[in-house]
Formats: sequence, structure tokens, C-alpha cells
Amino acid sequence: MLRHDVQPGKLVAGFFLTLTAVIYAGDAGGAWEAPWFVALPLVTAGLCLAGATALLTHAIRRRRSSPRTGHAPGNRQTSDAGASGRTE
Repeated sequence: MLRHDVQPGKLVAGFFLTLTAVIYAGDAGGAWEAPWFVALPLVTAGLCLAGATALLTHAIRRRRSSPRTGHAPGNRQTSDAGASGRTE
């Protein structure tokens, strides 16, 4: 099986959509009474939280994948001692 990245934004969206489905399934089954407008805030809040989670995840992954160098791009050192940070 191929490995893939975990996407927390989709997880959050799926949770809220599943929660909405469970609420209306319980209403249809007669377990409880749910007003018709319950889906609007649940789905809206779920999609907003999913978007914020995806944005945060993207920012974290982008920051981790960028190379971390301690010097400016124009200051390249060619010797092995300089590249390791040691001076003699």
C-alpha cells in the first residue's frame, strides 16, 4: 500500500459532517428530535475549522521543509571546514 500524508483538515471536515449525519439519523430513527436548522451551524463551523486546520498544517509543513541555513544566500563557503562551521 502506498503511504500518504495525513490531512487533518479533511479529518475535521469529515468529523463534523459525520456528526451532522448521526444527528439527523437519530432524528429519523425517532431517538431524539433535531430541528431542521441544526445542520447549518454544524456544517459551517466544521468547514471553517477544517479550513483553519488545513491552513495551519500547510504552514507547519512548509516551514519544516524549507532548508535552515545560518547565513545569507550570497555568502557561500566552499571549504569543508567552513561548511561545518569550524574555524581553525
